[in-house]
Amino acid sequence: MVAEVVDHSNAKYTHVIFDMDGLLLDTEQIYTDMMGQVASKYGKTFTWDIKVQIMGLPGKICYQKAVELMELPIDADQFSAELQVLKNELFKNAEKLPGIEKLVHHFVKHHIPIAVASSSNSKDFITKTSKHTEFFKLFHIVTLGDNPEIKQGKPFPDIFLVTLSKFSDAPPAEKCLVFEDSPNGVLAAKAAGMGVVMVPDERLNVEFQHNPTLVLKSLEDFKPEDFGFPPFDE
Repeated sequence: MVAEVVDHSNAKYTHVIFDMDGLLLDTEQIYTDMMGQVASKYGKTFTWDIKVQIMGLPGKICYQKAVELMELPIDADQFSAELQVLKNELFKNAEKLPGIEKLVHHFVKHHIPIAVASSSNSKDFITKTSKHTEFFKLFHIVTLGDNPEIKQGKPFPDIFLVTLSKFSDAPPAEKCLVFEDSPNGVLAAKAAGMGVVMVPDERLNVEFQHNPTLVLKSLEDFKPEDFGFPPFDE
């Protein structure tokens, strides 16, 4: 994977917003398995090409698009209901992804304001984070997809702009750095006027990365000093 060459020498970010699924927590394979199980009941297949198109979308829109793309003989509500049964069982097993523990604690240590902005609804968020409640207490703000202030989900910028407004010192958008894994998330962050570091699935074609500020294979490769933050302690 080749990252776009970007000069960060003058970049100075002061605030950070993290996506959750596939970025903080390793839930994307869980989503793939669940959708595959439901699709197979109706003789359909949940493919990577379909997944790319729905990653990062808010719940109802995501399910509607999945139903249409897979030509399922059920509506989005039924699809959601069948998924929910699996979610209740599987999401509680979600683990943190490599590099995130070190990075989040680094930001906390240096008093960098951090937030989570996830398309997940409140119920799913509670299940997904049930093993990591202390970790998620480190975030100053958590904005979820069912927040009534969010009129349109990713790829629209609403969730990031709403999150930005909740920081106590309300920084300008260009001072905020977003971490994302999905194409729709990158588009949303860029539409909000923010910098964005993408950590995509290795299968994602470059054309679907949408030219983020930087592309990394893992958050373990992130260098805070490249974006105006204090470097990791040696």
